Amino acid sequence: MSKSTRQRSARERLAEERRRQAIRDKQRKLIVGVLSGVLVAAVVVVVAVLVVNRSSQSDQKAVAYTGPLAPISRQSDGSILMSKQDVTQPTLEIYEDFQCPMCKRFEERVGDKVKSLAAKGKVRVVYRPFQLFKAPDFQEPVPSVSRRGANAAMCAPADHWPSYAKTLFAYQPEEGKEGFADKELLNWARDLGFYTPAFESCVTGAQKAGDVDKSTQYAAAQNVTGTPTLKVNGQPLSQETVQQIFGDPSSLEQLLTKSATSTASASPSPSASKQ
Repeated sequence: MSKSTRQRSARERLAEERRRQAIRDKQRKLIVGVLSGVLVAAVVVVVAVLVVNRSSQSDQKAVAYTGPLAPISRQSDGSILMSKQDVTQPTLEIYEDFQCPMCKRFEERVGDKVKSLAAKGKVRVVYRPFQLFKAPDFQEPVPSVSRRGANAAMCAPADHWPSYAKTLFAYQPEEGKEGFADKELLNWARDLGFYTPAFESCVTGAQKAGDVDKSTQYAAAQNVTGTPTLKVNGQPLSQETVQQIFGDPSSLEQLLTKSATSTASASPSPSASKQ
């Protein structure tokens, strides 16, 4: 074989090898592209599943109250009584709306103090939730949110009131925004361990709407025009006094002690009543 023939043959073999290498490279790129597409599709599926699962669950977990408590019962008018059995005075009434920002602040600042004083037998507490925000004075969705919160609170068992009310305030919707959706109201009951089909029907069917209306009418009859309104032995506390309590929750105990002393001194003694 001549030298030129050998060189031409070598060039042909090199060209053939390059052609085959090019084919292999193309096949490898195709496989990588397919695998990448499969991987992206898998990621999309996983993300979609996570989104669906998250949308079916509430990200907002209920806030349980774990401090001291006096016995709790629901009164015939729908209000909540928190008091030791032998405590009759002083009585602290709290008129509140779960859509009210100042009520939320009161719960955060003073709520635990109120419960602690009741547990110590220093006060008889009556919680009076009602619907302050009503149409046409307030535009939707504020009235509906206010009403749903009050209805759900009245559906909750009395012994779970402290935790459920605390949760409603903790996740209070911003005024003008939707909130207190049925899913949230029911999930919080599940978190706190008192969910039942009856509770679900009460919430979704607004079965306590009549009680909400009655409590709202009662608040109006008591000249309650804002929340939170605090009354001690039937007498409303001034705005200055309420602000003082906001700033220094311990001042509430001093006020109640003074009220109890005044009530006791104003009451006739047994010997005096016989004269």
